[in-house]
Amino acid sequence: MGNTLTAAHLAAGQIVGPSAAEALPKSHEGNTNYIDYSKIPSECPMHNMVGGGCSAANDDVNPLNMMPPPNQRPAPEQPFPLPTNRQVSNIPKANPQTENDKFWVYPSQQMFWNAMLRKGWRWKDDDLSPKDMDDIIKIHNANNEQAWMEVLKWEALHANECCEPKLKSFGGKASDYSPRARIRQLMGYELPFDRHDWIVDRCGKDVRYIIDYYDGGSVDPNHRFAILDVRPAMDSFDNVWDRMKVFYMRWRYEWEDKFAASQQKET
Repeated sequence: MGNTLTAAHLAAGQIVGPSAAEALPKSHEGNTNYIDYSKIPSECPMHNMVGGGCSAANDDVNPLNMMPPPNQRPAPEQPFPLPTNRQVSNIPKANPQTENDKFWVYPSQQMFWNAMLRKGWRWKDDDLSPKDMDDIIKIHNANNEQAWMEVLKWEALHANECCEPKLKSFGGKASDYSPRARIRQLMGYELPFDRHDWIVDRCGKDVRYIIDYYDGGSVDPNHRFAILDVRPAMDSFDNVWDRMKVFYMRWRYEWEDKFAASQQKET
């Protein structure tokens, strides 16, 4: 199930589909009258008819999360029904529209399924079960909660200037490897299977964070399977200074621990 989890995570992180030109099969390139019905959203009246007023390519993407409008409709030939309830996260939203919109809301299992279809995944017999979808959505949510906790550790360095940072926007960049990930690859480590960039609102100041997701093996009881590398992007002096401070603190405490251990052995 590991490959399925990775594919599902990528689908949720990068729901934006390919451009219209990329979506057309090669045999139909240049044929402007060709309609690929698999690319038409299931909620669109055009899905089962020729012509109509609904566009096959949905470009109405929310710039805050790079996601299309929520699609809670079952997909064509979907093998089993999926829940449409959504879990409210513990991640505060920077620009809430209403009093009930203060926290980001995770996608439902049905939205997740539709997102995977948009990214080209297709269900096969015994590929996924309802139990698997329940596990996948829990893993997705747990990874995001873990990422936010890591962000808060960095933001603690600025607690005096902002005690309530909030997530402003985010987007997936799975194939755009960070310089750090590429350097790790040269050292013999594997590349991350996904990358997200989060924009955090530090009381009016936008701070970009890079999150690399590495395969951590089996899923633990808390529905975590990814190893996260979370750090502020090196695109400002403050971010670079924060990373230098944290590097020094890690080196210092690791050295002190090793020194204390060596002293205990001598005694």
